[in-house]
Amino acid sequence: MTDSLLSALIGEEMSSVIFVRDYVQLDFDGPKLSLFSWPQVAVDSTVRLMGDPGYRDTLCALIGHTVLAVTEDADTGLIVDFGLGSVVVKPEPSQVEGPEIALLMGFTDRADWMVWRPGEYPFDGPGWF
Repeated sequence: MTDSLLSALIGEEMSSVIFVRDYVQLDFDGPKLSLFSWPQVAVDSTVRLMGDPGYRDTLCALIGHTVLAVTEDADTGLIVDFGLGSVVVKPEPSQVEGPEIALLMGFTDRADWMVWRPGEYPFDGPGWF
């Protein structure tokens, strides 16, 4: 999906990772991508899931890196690629606990925001109904 607000993250540097009880926020000095389903994190060909040893360290290793590409489609979910590694949001329906999977907001140059929900693109394929 080329008109997604997710593409506005390209060129942004991740400044912090904020762990909040049952979700995580990726902060880009203003814009924040809140992930309400724990993402997979891949760095140096190692993929970690929440609960794996080193998960938080692997996610925090992306701090200071710039978003090089983003992907949003039904096959891969949401991917934020930093070159060094990537954050992948592609939960199984059973892993979604609330009405939203992700939320992107906080841009200073626009009033736009975007939310991703179960049953809506890209989380609308088989198994979601």
